[in-house]
Formats: sequence, structure tokens, C-alpha cells
Amino acid sequence: MGKRLFKGGAMLNPVPAVMVSCGSRKPNIITIAWTGIVNSNPPMTYISVRKERYSHNIIENTGEFVINLCSEELAFATDFCGVRSGRDTDKFKEMKLTPERAEIVRCPMIKESPVNIECRVREIIELGSHDMFIADILKVHVDEQYIDRSGRIRLDQASLVAYNHGEYFGLKRQPIGKFGFSVMKPKTRKRINREKQGGNRRTGIKKTK
Repeated sequence: MGKRLFKGGAMLNPVPAVMVSCGSRKPNIITIAWTGIVNSNPPMTYISVRKERYSHNIIENTGEFVINLCSEELAFATDFCGVRSGRDTDKFKEMKLTPERAEIVRCPMIKESPVNIECRVREIIELGSHDMFIADILKVHVDEQYIDRSGRIRLDQASLVAYNHGEYFGLKRQPIGKFGFSVMKPKTRKRINREKQGGNRRTGIKKTK
């Protein structure tokens, strides 16, 4: 069976599903799928927002926002914040989400999110349907329950969510490989497997009460 040809479109899937918090006087949340990393050093990210969205003017005027990663437990709130406007809805209140003070930016983080990324806008690029907000990553907050005893961040345990062609999916908890595994030497592979077996017994996830 062959492949069917379509006209050019936004067919890059899956993509992250995140909640972006913005504003300090009247905080709002917008769900974003068009986001990602654009540079490593300095660390930079972007979000693309339609001009007519309520959050667009807030982010444009304040020059800051927080990207809050979404877990499966937050999937309902993630969808809600993407289909309801902050013009007439207090999304924090409606979804029973807790605003949490950030380290640098004035807008709040979402406490229930496993990872919060503080961002300051560097540049706005007008594209068409969306404006791209390119931003510096100022601080990253990670819930301590996803940091193991060795200090490794275990987001594989956070039940993160991805957006795939109109639907939300939970990410698999077991990786199918790691960076560089395609060229790994057999000796190295055996050593890593031994360490992994021992690590499963020694380095569990720290649980906080």
C-alpha cells in the first residue's frame, strides 16, 4: 500500500501539551501545543499563540510566562484551559489549580504541574495565524518526587502527556532506547544493563510526605 499525498499542513505529531500561565493581576492559563526548545546555550524556548487569544496581549505586554508541563492527572484541566477563554473564566478557580509564586517572573506557576519553566520573552515574530514568542528560560522547577537519590530527574515517572492530531496520549513509562544506543558498543551495553539492574534496587524515587 502506498502513501496518500496531502497539501502542506501542521502534521508534525506528537507535540507537547502544556499549560502556559501568564499575568500577575489577573492570572490566566492557556493550553499550548506549538512549543519546544530552540536553543541549548543559552537555553531558549518558544510558544506560538494566535493573536485573538486573550493570553496573547497579556504575554506581549508583560514579556513573561511560565510553561507548566502536564501529567495525565492534569489532562482534563489542560483541555479545559484550551477551550475556555480567560476573558470570562478564572481557570485557576474552575480547575482547582493552585497558583504558586515563581522565583523571577511575576506570573504564577501551577503548583500541581511536575515541572514549571520560567520564561522571559526575547523576541516576537509575526508569522500568520500565530505569533511566535521566543523566550529565555530563566529557571526550571522540578517536583522533588521526580528526583531520585542520585539526583537524576526521572520525568519518566511523571506520566507526562503529549498531543497527537487532536487527542491526548500518556507517554510510555519504559523507553525504547536512549541517546546514542544505536552506536553503543556491546561492552558498554552490558555494563549499562548491569548498572540498571542494580540501580532499580538501590535508587528508587524519593517520596515526600
